[in-house]
Amino acid sequence: MADPILSVRGLYTQFAGPEGVVRAVDGVDFDVFEGRTLGVVGESGCGKSVAARSILGIVEKPGRVVAGQILLRTGSDTTDLLKLPAEKMRAIRGGKISLVFQEPMASFSQYYTVGNQIIEAIRLHMHLDGAAARARAIELLDSVGVPQPKRRVDEYPFQLSGGLRQRVMIAMALACDPRILIADEPTTALDVTTQAQILDLLRELQAKHGLAIILITHDMGVIAEMAHDVVVMYLGRAVEAGTVKEIFSAPRHPYTRALLRSIPTVLAKPRTRLPTIPHPFNRPAGCPYHPRCSEMIAGRCETSEPPPVGDRRQVRCFLESAAA
Repeated sequence: MADPILSVRGLYTQFAGPEGVVRAVDGVDFDVFEGRTLGVVGESGCGKSVAARSILGIVEKPGRVVAGQILLRTGSDTTDLLKLPAEKMRAIRGGKISLVFQEPMASFSQYYTVGNQIIEAIRLHMHLDGAAARARAIELLDSVGVPQPKRRVDEYPFQLSGGLRQRVMIAMALACDPRILIADEPTTALDVTTQAQILDLLRELQAKHGLAIILITHDMGVIAEMAHDVVVMYLGRAVEAGTVKEIFSAPRHPYTRALLRSIPTVLAKPRTRLPTIPHPFNRPAGCPYHPRCSEMIAGRCETSEPPPVGDRRQVRCFLESAAA
């Protein structure tokens, strides 16, 4: 396999507050490859969205990246995004790496047409005049399946359905031909039919442009359908990583197995309560998952944090350390 287009190494992002420091991203490593989709999965609050915002340098205060490397490879050059000054990072954001937000209605300004907002992104990164930028915006709307793009370009976000708003958001993200597209829960607010259409669109765009996609979701079904590689996060840590086939056919971390057990199936017995994964209020000592783990090793898991075992197929669990 070729070198990754993006490598995240030892990423730590923290939020300091009156009650202490929240370690939202706590030493995460992963790689993103051209033409492949990396699925980042975990419960709400596990740090997956904060990791994405850390890559783009848009973590909201009082959050800040305190350590790590975010290495972007362009040809023979490798750039650590955490060391770039603000003006150069603005050129990367939208130009090389774009983000599709979870809720377009909250991301678009309601006072400007969708065309104006796409054109603004185009003119920020590309040397085009107003007419050329407008033509590019209409072309983008057409490419993502927005019907009647010449009319829709002059409409406001509130005039569009949820599915069309998400398509427009994808069009804006693709405006400057980025190499990496980060999709943060892109189908959460959509109905099932529209979800399928958006996922199909992302696959088509990836095949056409060779995009690397980072897909952030809590939905294991979406991961199974879309991802090539998977990172499972828990309390800011990547507890397991591997290909989608490895994660679903042979999960090795107890948390990954719990996530998979929580998925309802057509074969499940009716009116049977699904296994749940309660959210911890405080980060425990030792392995952060040990209070909820049915396979905990007494005297070890509650006192020490397990190191990562393996390279590309990686697991953070003392059960794996013992097996190795």
